Amino acid sequence: MVRISFRFMRACWLVVALAVLVAGCGGVLKKEYEYEEELYLSLDGAATLYVNASVPALVALRGVDLDVNPSARFDRARVRSLFEAPGLSVRVSGSRRHGRRFVYVRVDAPSLAELERAAPFAWSTYRFERKGDVFAFHQIVGSAAGKPIGDVGWTGRELVAFRMHLPSRIPFHNAPSHTERGNILVWEQPLAARLKGEPLDIQVQLETESILVRTLVLFGSTIVAAVLTFALVIWWMARKGGESEMAESRP
Repeated sequence: MVRISFRFMRACWLVVALAVLVAGCGGVLKKEYEYEEELYLSLDGAATLYVNASVPALVALRGVDLDVNPSARFDRARVRSLFEAPGLSVRVSGSRRHGRRFVYVRVDAPSLAELERAAPFAWSTYRFERKGDVFAFHQIVGSAAGKPIGDVGWTGRELVAFRMHLPSRIPFHNAPSHTERGNILVWEQPLAARLKGEPLDIQVQLETESILVRTLVLFGSTIVAAVLTFALVIWWMARKGGESEMAESRP
């Protein structure tokens, strides 16, 4: 009879637990990018754009005047001023990661056209219009500033991403991957390619009815159908009860 030691069994359980943890976190942990633009678009053209980027990437790609030294003081007001433009609301925060300073910027705009007024977004042209039964979105990301910044610890594996969160079903897109959770699209580029200014062509078509409206209509229809069914059952029972009383009252 083969005897299995307690130490061996414990090691096996630890391996299994670690595998389960890694598998569970795979869908939760978000992929890290050196530079990311995350666009939330409304069907009326209003937009919220998040920029999550290392200071070196922001300087090299957009040519802004910031200190790439990770020990430099984080100047929140200076970063906010870089993104400010008429009609835009800007909020800024920061952190450290991989020995580099990262900035997180939220920009709320009444329309995509307003975004182009902010200097860091001037490398993109946006078009959002209705074409027949769909809304067509088209963004071309052009040349980067290519500002030299020296050695900041990049390994050559860094990525850039443009992510879109869309409010309705997507009949067409040219993203290289499938949609995430139904209405999220991602276009990736190596940081080296973005620094060289290799253009990125983003195309999406959206249905004209939002997922939220469709869900509310479906939910409301279900409630109405349930109420009507309940009312019909009560009416039928009342009618049957009335017929029974009439039958009993007959001589």
